[in-house]
Amino acid sequence: MKNSTLILLFAVSFLYSCSGEKEKEKPANAIAVPVYQYVQVEKGGVATTIKLPAQLAAYQEVSIFPKMNGYVKSVSVDIGTKVSAGSALLLLEAPELNQAVIQAREKYTKARAEYMNGKERYRRLLEASETAGAISPLDLSSARSKMEADSAIANAEKANWQMQTTMLGYLKVVAPFSGIITERNVHPGALVSATSKDKPLLELKQVSRLRLQVDVPENASSNLKNADTVSFFVSAMQGKKMTGFINRRSKNINAQFRNERMEIDVENESGILAPGMYVDVILYSKGNSNAFRVPKSAVVTSTERKYVLIKRNGKIQKIDISTGNESSSMIEIFGNINSEDQVMINANDEIKES
Repeated sequence: MKNSTLILLFAVSFLYSCSGEKEKEKPANAIAVPVYQYVQVEKGGVATTIKLPAQLAAYQEVSIFPKMNGYVKSVSVDIGTKVSAGSALLLLEAPELNQAVIQAREKYTKARAEYMNGKERYRRLLEASETAGAISPLDLSSARSKMEADSAIANAEKANWQMQTTMLGYLKVVAPFSGIITERNVHPGALVSATSKDKPLLELKQVSRLRLQVDVPENASSNLKNADTVSFFVSAMQGKKMTGFINRRSKNINAQFRNERMEIDVENESGILAPGMYVDVILYSKGNSNAFRVPKSAVVTSTERKYVLIKRNGKIQKIDISTGNESSSMIEIFGNINSEDQVMINANDEIKES
């Protein structure tokens, strides 16, 4: 029994010594090699929908100021009045302008009479000059010069008369287009000045057609074109859904907000919509066919750059990129990327190049 116990203790001590030697063989500073996952880049864009705030604006609008100084004789419209192009809005009176028109007409009449008299004198001298020695060439030349000068004066006086008559026509203010009066700041008897631009007499807006103005981020605007369908919801109408088409693009990126202004024409013959209403616009973007799409976790954004980590020739490289459309899981990237490249997923800024 004692022999069996001694043999057992010897075996245990031998095994313990062997395991201790194996542990000593492991390096004390061994570091686990990190394992990264990569996926193949895919050619093609990322389809997505974008919700953007927008606002309705009048298709045409104008602030009406007086062209001439005068008193307001009558106002034919008020807030909410529908007017047609060319219809009278208000009438001014300026007695001194009426007198200026009369004076201009009389000056033209006098200048024309002098021109006709000089013309007749020149004609007679010209006939008399056919008889040798009857009229000196100097007299004939002077008569012709006098006639031409009188003609110029008569034309100038006529132009002045026409100008004064035109100015008189400005006393009647008419609508430049059909629309609705949205603001009125004048009443009969008021003295108005052509030099004062503080407040318009009237505000006219065309509301039978409206402009839906939306600012689209630059990474999405490049994928949109004229005639693309747009859906929008009007907040003031319990989120009523409407559709339209992109009619105009500014082709200019706002340097401060990095977006492009686009406009959609909205028919409003029923008048249920109004300028100034807020709208939520839903844009559908098919994506850029020249882009590469990768998982969103592959894109690293730091304070200095935006990049992806690519494994090339067995080494990890940081490739600067720009991004486009994105969905819940995928994103478009642009840069020095090849279709054979593989990008690291779940990348972060702490991973270094190798």
